[in-house]
Amino acid sequence: MPHPLGTQPSKIIAVHLNYRCRAKERGRVPEQPSYFLKPPSSLSGTGDALVRPRGCELMAYEGEIALVVGRRAHRVTPEQGWSHVAWVTAANDAGVYDLRHADRGSNLRSKGADGFTPLGPRLLDAAGLDPAALRLRTWVNGEPVQDADTSTLLFPFGDLIADLSRLVTLEPGDVILTGTPAGASVVVPGDVVEVEVTAPDREISTGRLRNTVTDAGQDLAGWGAMPRVDAALRADARGTARPDEPALDPDIAAALRGLATATLSSQLRKRGLAHMTIDGVRPADPAAKLVGTAHTLRYLPLREDLFERFGGGMNAQKRAVEELRPGQVLVMDARRDPTAGTLGDILALRARTRGAAGVVTDGALRDSAAVAALGLPTYYAAEHPAVLGRRHVPWETGVPIACGGALVQPGDILVGDADGVVVVPPDLVEELVADCAEQELQERFIAEQVAAGEPIPGLYPLGPAWRDAYRHWRSLQH
Repeated sequence: MPHPLGTQPSKIIAVHLNYRCRAKERGRVPEQPSYFLKPPSSLSGTGDALVRPRGCELMAYEGEIALVVGRRAHRVTPEQGWSHVAWVTAANDAGVYDLRHADRGSNLRSKGADGFTPLGPRLLDAAGLDPAALRLRTWVNGEPVQDADTSTLLFPFGDLIADLSRLVTLEPGDVILTGTPAGASVVVPGDVVEVEVTAPDREISTGRLRNTVTDAGQDLAGWGAMPRVDAALRADARGTARPDEPALDPDIAAALRGLATATLSSQLRKRGLAHMTIDGVRPADPAAKLVGTAHTLRYLPLREDLFERFGGGMNAQKRAVEELRPGQVLVMDARRDPTAGTLGDILALRARTRGAAGVVTDGALRDSAAVAALGLPTYYAAEHPAVLGRRHVPWETGVPIACGGALVQPGDILVGDADGVVVVPPDLVEELVADCAEQELQERFIAEQVAAGEPIPGLYPLGPAWRDAYRHWRSLQH
């Protein structure tokens, strides 16, 4: 079905983040709006198929409010901005995350395919609307997935028009997609996505923009960028916590903070796990305690012909930081190469701002004094002033890695103190906490006896002759 505009706009401009709930979901609040362009050929209407390119798995919907410019806007003020809008309608800023890697932030292939911007079904006259009192809702297969109103926008519509018109002349018919609220996620062939914009104070509606996801009837041509996904991208597309990176139970985290890594290492060895320490790293602050779940980043050796493709722009290093969730530890596999930096003060500050529990790298740290002053528990192999392009290419995130000789999987638990860092398998953590607590009590008792002059034989480790004395001592502890 044709889209409701009648004519093709000269441009479609989309806003990245504009709802507070979406910013919270993404873990960052922009100071100013940012934009990308979608081609007019991506327009479609209600009833048209959303065609997922063959080979892609992460087809995503984003319900949005679309503004249609009615009067030419050039260097207008925020107060004048809304008066240049003629119509309001519903939109779905659809795309495939699988191709997001290909365009370094432009989103052309990931969001610009034919039919990836359905609009409609009806246009609402903007002159009769309060731009701060519109409601946006999205359904997938009849189930509500998004619901927000424009009183929660980070950047009101008039501000967007004014900001864009400083440098870009907005022509009649141009479309502005104003951002999606929390709840955007992935759909598969057969799913039906519906988006509606209403003005509750006027009791009017665009009607439901309805599109069914289908699979392409032909293979994606074999030249050019091809689909590429990893665990982190899947989690980003779905908008949910990574299933392989579960949050750490607060009670378990508190218990781990009270345990020494030496004790944890001892208990792991008793279970046959003798390679669970991250070797060759030291703490920026020996007094700090590190406890959190692993979010991983893998570096590969430098190849000059690949560095421009993988090292520039929003590369895996920057993505890893932006993907961090509260309580996670950024763990980096730098192949134990201490001759180039793997993190500096700006990205470390960003990690702290996102609520990271710490950083571990078996490579070098740049700006080491500034990083140490952040108060973010950080473990590293060496200091070095050089940047990535000397030794490393940031390659991928959210995958199993080797760090300091230890295998670290996303979601593993990291515990660090002045002695180093230990990797704790999540499925063992509860029994380890209990056994470590018992071991540390025994060692406290033994230390008291040694301080009182008792000899080591039979006492350390605790032998049968001392069991009754220990049980009595333990009963007196609080």
